[in-house]
Amino acid sequence: MEYRNLGRSGLKVSEVALGGWVTFGHNVNDQQMVRDIVLKAYEEGVNFFDQADVYARGKSEEMMGAVLREVPRHTLVLSSKVYWPMSDDVNDRGLSRKHVLESIDKSLKRLGTDYLDIYFAHRYDENVPMDEIVMAFDQVIRDGKALYWGTSMWPAARIAEAVEFARAHGLHAPVTEQPEYSMLRRERVEGEILPYTEKAGVGLVVWSPLAMGLLTGKYDEGRPEGARLTENENWGQNFLTDENVQKVRDLKPIADELGITRAQLALAWILRQKGVSSVITGATRVGQIEDTVKAAGVKLGSDVIHRIDEILNR
Repeated sequence: MEYRNLGRSGLKVSEVALGGWVTFGHNVNDQQMVRDIVLKAYEEGVNFFDQADVYARGKSEEMMGAVLREVPRHTLVLSSKVYWPMSDDVNDRGLSRKHVLESIDKSLKRLGTDYLDIYFAHRYDENVPMDEIVMAFDQVIRDGKALYWGTSMWPAARIAEAVEFARAHGLHAPVTEQPEYSMLRRERVEGEILPYTEKAGVGLVVWSPLAMGLLTGKYDEGRPEGARLTENENWGQNFLTDENVQKVRDLKPIADELGITRAQLALAWILRQKGVSSVITGATRVGQIEDTVKAAGVKLGSDVIHRIDEILNR
């Protein structure tokens, strides 16, 4: 495993991280399987474990937290997120000071830890003034309940607004953004986000780097029963096109020549970006995390990047 600084901060995160979105508490409900996956990731050098309160309505935090309590806390970079509704209550949602400060305590309890390393604003909240948002996350840090904070799926202009407001008022600014980014979803990050975040020292930790599993090649011959894009019609419509499947097939000779899997190729392609600190992967079985961690440290030459771009830009 190799490690990178989280943006301009001193925090080092593993190039490959493990997240709990649509896995723990959804596809994986066996606590022993969660334990096997999480501990295998840890054994392979993963130190960054990503969560959110809304993942399986808190169950994902509980399942992962129960395992991570078995390892020394100081060796972990543990994150969670706040924004999405957690009940029908009118204030149990968004980025109001009330919701942020109440939600951090609930996440800490579910995870079984005294603090988070990173607390994310899971979306931008247009109904809350920026000064209230920044001051709420600054308070979380000053209270010792998180060490850093970040944004997730925020527009670049709003990230810039938060950073500039915080720095102008002596508050803790966001050090990371968590966007969706993959070979098949690149326009927003490369065209909007990275041009600002790299310059501002905000590190990216990206989600869905394998395009919901499509980039692994599992859909080469059709739609396997039980697979994510097969089961979810909306995600399937977004990703599972004949054009995308053919692109993934055409990537196989490149991966084969390099002696790596297409999953490792897809992750290494993202990690070529200096502004990316980590790729967040999911796993429903141990073999998946054993595969993805091997992407750490893989260097792609300019000729390989050119061949990949020729395929992706068709």
